[in-house]
Amino acid sequence: MGGLCVGNIPAIADWPGLCLEDSPLGVRFADFATAFPAGVTVASTWNRKLMRMRGQAMGAEFKGKGVHVALGPMMNMGRIAQGGRNWEGFGADPFLTGEAAYETVLGLQDGGVQACAKHYINNEQEHRRQQESSNVDDRTEHEIYVHPFMRSVMAGVASVMCSYNQVNATWACEDDRTLNQILKGELGFQGYVMSDWGAHHSTLAAVGGLDMSMPGDIEFSSHTSWFGANLTAYVQNGTIAESRVNDMAERVLAAWYLLDQDKNYPEVSFNAFFPHDPATNSHVDVQDDHFKVVRQIGAAGTVLLKNNGVLPLSSPRSIALIGNDAGPSSRGPNGYSDRGGDDGTLAMGWGSGTTDFPYLITPLEAIQQRARQDRSSVTWFLNNWDLAGAAAAVTDQEVALVFVNADSGEDYITVDGNEGDRKNLTLWGNGEKLINAVAAVHPNVVVVAHSVGPSIVEAWIENPNVTAVLWAHLPGQESGNSLVDVLYGAVNPSGRLPYTIAKSLADYPAQLITGGTGNQFLRIDYDEGLLIDYRHFDANNIEPRFPFGFGLSYTTFAYSGVQVRAVHHADRTSAALEAAWAQGKASPNVDGGSTALWLHRPAFEVSFEVKNTGKVAGTEIAQLYLHFPAAAGEPPSVLRGFTDVLLKPHASQRVTLALSRYDLSVWDAAAQGWRKPAGAFTFSVGASSRDLKLTGTIPV
Repeated sequence: MGGLCVGNIPAIADWPGLCLEDSPLGVRFADFATAFPAGVTVASTWNRKLMRMRGQAMGAEFKGKGVHVALGPMMNMGRIAQGGRNWEGFGADPFLTGEAAYETVLGLQDGGVQACAKHYINNEQEHRRQQESSNVDDRTEHEIYVHPFMRSVMAGVASVMCSYNQVNATWACEDDRTLNQILKGELGFQGYVMSDWGAHHSTLAAVGGLDMSMPGDIEFSSHTSWFGANLTAYVQNGTIAESRVNDMAERVLAAWYLLDQDKNYPEVSFNAFFPHDPATNSHVDVQDDHFKVVRQIGAAGTVLLKNNGVLPLSSPRSIALIGNDAGPSSRGPNGYSDRGGDDGTLAMGWGSGTTDFPYLITPLEAIQQRARQDRSSVTWFLNNWDLAGAAAAVTDQEVALVFVNADSGEDYITVDGNEGDRKNLTLWGNGEKLINAVAAVHPNVVVVAHSVGPSIVEAWIENPNVTAVLWAHLPGQESGNSLVDVLYGAVNPSGRLPYTIAKSLADYPAQLITGGTGNQFLRIDYDEGLLIDYRHFDANNIEPRFPFGFGLSYTTFAYSGVQVRAVHHADRTSAALEAAWAQGKASPNVDGGSTALWLHRPAFEVSFEVKNTGKVAGTEIAQLYLHFPAAAGEPPSVLRGFTDVLLKPHASQRVTLALSRYDLSVWDAAAQGWRKPAGAFTFSVGASSRDLKLTGTIPV
């Protein structure tokens, strides 16, 4: 941490060293860089092209600033709805998260920077993250938590960051099972494993699979290290093989060469710790026109949860904006260190997963610009606690827009008593009472929520005066413009929830584990197994408020003509493996076995027609859910495919989604391989996990 970046490896001979820098949504601690939408927002687009575009733009900016390793994407699974860093990731389903991770890694590395898949593994809450053991069975680990990292490896990710917690009572950064056997063995990962900052606990972690210690000190700025002289001594006394140290160095250098960072790579041009130092900050502008993709993703990641026909707005005569989230913070967009405060419109959470805003377009600013075009009048009241004042402000206004939010972040900052993780799933800043106070006096209330994830909305969602709800997530610097695009119909909303919104916090399968003092370790048992998020709701017949994959549009769509066919490949080199799989035998337990081509290439194709039956153009997010044989022990439905379909009014398109043998397999913990369960496989295609339009059977 003594260099220009949050992580540094100094030059060695003619090798120039490495700069490692946060965050998953932009270059942290740097000026003239873009503040992109958060991971949860890009996941809500369910749009692979936008996921890739965001990665490419971020990759170009990291490289432009001289960063060699971008510390992202983040792909923890949102196991706990209150989890503080869920917003950095891609939702609560391994398939969706895996696809977003895959596209993001490809995009980042296409831009020239090394990507870093994090946090490996089972770091699902912030509370006592360095003093807890996540206890997970082998099948759950493979099918849920390893999957996004597997997809990252398949995308060619250069590095993986191991996490703070223990896994089954062993530190994640020295766990032979998860690092050597699964990541480097089964997945065939050829890059290097770095520790999270301070997650390195022993010199023998090198044997456990750790390749790089970050930031290098045993304690920050102590100038002591578990590696360095200690590692040299362990090699000299025969405890650690010299070949292992060579392997560590080779993995780091291989990633550097993989990204062509040996060829005219920019010098580091900023100072993460002293950003105003003129000697080390060259103020290099890397923003290009990336505000365009920010605005596009912010709109595409906005989910329309309710609409009684009042949206899109059409030149309303008068508009009232109510709530602190509509306007700017009194301190400016970067007034709270690492965004550790909730004041003004919320466009990212807090912690190391943030960046500085170059600017922040608030809803108030953007709506006033649109109102000038429409000759509408605009008034506002930004105090969430003066309910009488808020109610009075909407008098005689044609539409009342009420802005609310819910925030969270990393554990080293506590905001309003929330130590990273959320204490509950209520809206922040008196939000529920604010909505109800306005809805009590106005018949046309549109609620806009900027949220890090799900919130409980039961106190107001069925109020007939709440006529529309937009779940706008964390849109980044173009927040207000993205919202206006959806509010006024320039963009037809196509966002879909990447998690379930429940009717009660207790309805979720896993709860935040609190408590613990001193050196006490928390035991966190993943007793829900495979039943996270919607899988749990389906298995236990729990009615959600809004299901996983849900989102409304300004138009309507119809599905028809489902067909399924087997895919045959001319390449027969894997014929014996494919035949064994068809007979129910587990895939071989060999290096790279879980990422083998034969296991992942298309085995079946499901096709169907999607038609826009409405009056305006719009994008449908078609989703495919697989239903395993009952004896397989899988959840009732698991997401196995999705795509976005843009259609003009009355137009239709035939959509094809592929299924691989991996998609139809379960992890056999005894055989240590992927196995096809016996029995019939069926599937459903539809608009959400609970809105299934077509069904069929896989001819397997």
